[in-house]
Amino acid sequence: MTQRLGLLALTASLVLLTGCGGSGGQSKDVVLVTHDAFAISPGVKQAFEHESGLKLRILKAGDAGEVVTRALLTAGNPEGDVLFGIDNNLLERALAGDVFEQYVPPALDAVDPSLVLDPEHRVTPIDHGEVCLNVDKAWFAKREVPPPRDLADVTLTRYRNLLVVENPATSTPGLAFMLATIARFGDRWQDYWRKLRANGVLVVDGWEEAYTARFSGAAGSHGNRPIVVSYASSPPAEVIFRNPRPKEAPTGVVVASCFRQIELAGILRGARNVDGARKLIDFMLSRRFQEDIPLQMFVFPARRDVPLPPAFVRYAVVPQHPLELTPAEIDRNRERWVDEWTDIVVR
Repeated sequence: MTQRLGLLALTASLVLLTGCGGSGGQSKDVVLVTHDAFAISPGVKQAFEHESGLKLRILKAGDAGEVVTRALLTAGNPEGDVLFGIDNNLLERALAGDVFEQYVPPALDAVDPSLVLDPEHRVTPIDHGEVCLNVDKAWFAKREVPPPRDLADVTLTRYRNLLVVENPATSTPGLAFMLATIARFGDRWQDYWRKLRANGVLVVDGWEEAYTARFSGAAGSHGNRPIVVSYASSPPAEVIFRNPRPKEAPTGVVVASCFRQIELAGILRGARNVDGARKLIDFMLSRRFQEDIPLQMFVFPARRDVPLPPAFVRYAVVPQHPLELTPAEIDRNRERWVDEWTDIVVR
């Protein structure tokens, strides 16, 4: 009964929110629906508003999965004009739900072609980030133990009880790491996880607990696990946010473990301000917004011609050949894979 009442309350709230949509006069606002991790510099936001003559309103709606679910529930009568934050792991679900309108931004030619996932251009790549194993350099140096260099290494006895991962049923990086193991080991991925379980892998619900509480290499952490599932951009973050700043990154990335996540934006079908939505997509591919991405969201810009900040150049890793699966393959199998993972690792 409680779950049913919660669902009715959510439906009612969505009706109230979307009742403001639909057709009508051109709005002076453009509404960006996005996930809670979205960030933009105040000056960059002001630049868009000055150039476009529009007020940018940002509606944060939970994690990427929640954002997509809400977009599906309101397809055709959306809560906003542009959705940002859908990734390759959820893309096919949204495309099948007819959430987006087609749009080809003029700056698309500057984007790395490998990031363009929809040939019909219903979504535009904005950034990418890689989920990878991260290691605490000092922990391994102090014990004179070589850090792992590949996914297979962490099943070895010398890494027993050292790894913490996120649950793919509750965490975006957890899902990406599970997909990395499937891309790497194919039909043998279940055996890999059985070995990890036997080797003492610790599973937690989300990145915050895994990285800041359980991982020994995070600033201020009292964790005792020197291997964690995090991001290729975590080392520069460790440098930037430590005081005083270290000369070298205290954490490292296992490059061979990295799985690529591509974040995309699209104009929501039924958007109240389609012209403003196009201007916002164009701006998100502009050099100014793309240059703002690394130090705001700690991911990499989609444009090939945008230089990275010095801290990213020195400390971040951009894998040349990250592990990948097609969005269609992920969509066909994601729920089954997560169920199989749960049976092997948690139950």
